[in-house]
Amino acid sequence: MTQYFMEVKIEQEWKTLLKSEFDESYFEKLTQFVKEEYARHTIFPPAKLIFNAFNKCPVSKVKVVILGQDPYHGVGQAHGLCFSVPENIPAPPSLKNIVREIINDVGHTILKSPNLEPWVEQGVFLLNATLTVRMNQAGSHQNRGWEQFTDAVMKKLSDEKDHIVFLLWGAYAGRKKVLIDPSKHLVLTSVHPSPLSAHQGFFGNHHFSKTNEFLMMHGKTPIKW
Repeated sequence: MTQYFMEVKIEQEWKTLLKSEFDESYFEKLTQFVKEEYARHTIFPPAKLIFNAFNKCPVSKVKVVILGQDPYHGVGQAHGLCFSVPENIPAPPSLKNIVREIINDVGHTILKSPNLEPWVEQGVFLLNATLTVRMNQAGSHQNRGWEQFTDAVMKKLSDEKDHIVFLLWGAYAGRKKVLIDPSKHLVLTSVHPSPLSAHQGFFGNHHFSKTNEFLMMHGKTPIKW
């Protein structure tokens, strides 16, 4: 790891699991790019929250992985957890649709706000494929190395852990299923919860009840959605 990322705390279990990635030349280039972007532009999330999903959900706790694409690029939205925003920020449309499907599927939700940390505390790893973005410029940090890093995260979780549920919504996330061993994990795919596609198969996918059925089948505590 370069000095810049040494300043951004990442939980020890993840540091151990991902050490080989931090030592790769692509990660050094990515680090330099991100450092320069934070110096020159308004970048989300705040630098201290780049690895928030990792810091709040150690490897040993991961039971479910939900994969997003980019952090939210509006002011105050991104806090390092895919689909989630802090308490004082209005819920984005995709998150509203996720909550709607949860209620339709399992009958209720524990969420009191659009902050999904209550899920993270139970072992739901909320990973974005790209961990940073310029303000108001969706996709601005794609193809700079983050995807190689997060692909490695998915692959290492698949290799090192057993009986994880991977929720891959939308075509982009769905392509990541090749990283996952389906013989020991459950991979659930559907269209994205975006208002543009939710009515074409996200609503009614029952991913939340299917997740809990799989977890219980393998002796794990179900998620309180």
